[in-house]
Amino acid sequence: MDINVARTFLEVVKTGSFVNAAANLNLTQTAVSARIRVLEQNLNRKVFVRNKAGARLTPGGEQFFRFATSLVQVWDRARRAAAVAPGSETVVTIGAELSQWNPLMRDWLLWMRRECPEIAISAYVDAAERLMEQVQEGSLDVAVLYAAPARPGVVAELLFEERLVLVRTTPSDRRLGPEDHVDVDWGEDFAASYHAAFPDTGPGVVSISYGPPALDYVLAQGGSGYFRMGAVRPYLEEGRLELVPESPEFSYSSHLVYSTRADQSVIAQVRHGLHVAADMLSSSARGESGAPRHDP
Repeated sequence: MDINVARTFLEVVKTGSFVNAAANLNLTQTAVSARIRVLEQNLNRKVFVRNKAGARLTPGGEQFFRFATSLVQVWDRARRAAAVAPGSETVVTIGAELSQWNPLMRDWLLWMRRECPEIAISAYVDAAERLMEQVQEGSLDVAVLYAAPARPGVVAELLFEERLVLVRTTPSDRRLGPEDHVDVDWGEDFAASYHAAFPDTGPGVVSISYGPPALDYVLAQGGSGYFRMGAVRPYLEEGRLELVPESPEFSYSSHLVYSTRADQSVIAQVRHGLHVAADMLSSSARGESGAPRHDP
């Protein structure tokens, strides 16, 4: 099947009409209709019901929609792999949650370019659930994320263990109330553990979905919140933050996941580099120095 047919189908689903899809794809409405007609002939069923309001999926269209995105992504990955950059032997596709990029993924990328220059790299940022889906369906070779639920055909292994700790701004004689606590979205597991530990605590006045800007806000405004120990350690040493005594700590471990269908020789090099970067990060978080301890 012409992959452009699948792209056109997805654009109609996204925009809700053949007219809008044609405008976004820089095609005529007749060309969009022709592509959808080819798709329906190949599937031997209608995929859209058209009316004055636009276009809506039929039951058959809803079933095809489940696979259309994967078709396009796998094609794009295959096209990139076939067009390997000059001087490269292969390409690896890797994704990570945004909070994994600095410094872990940055250090890994530097290590890969230094130690494995023959491997081209395509890197992406996405949400954890989507990354897991892409690894499972084969459009990503590797992903780095915090929560790694078991999935068929996917290997998950621990990269490093991190702690989420409750900190507050100094001086400690300044009284902080519930309104000074900033809620940070560390995922469902953390939320469940947090509410179990603080059952009487309501939602915060300020809630931020990403750790770094939440920490910047607390440092500027004053307040408290749960943050990664590695992120707050410099401020603890400077005296700008302090740990809240007797507060519970929560695990926030980083995981490497990869597909069993990926090229395992390439995966071995990627894994080694990620463990080297993770060991550097763990040593830094503990205030240690020296070479990484990971032995491949």
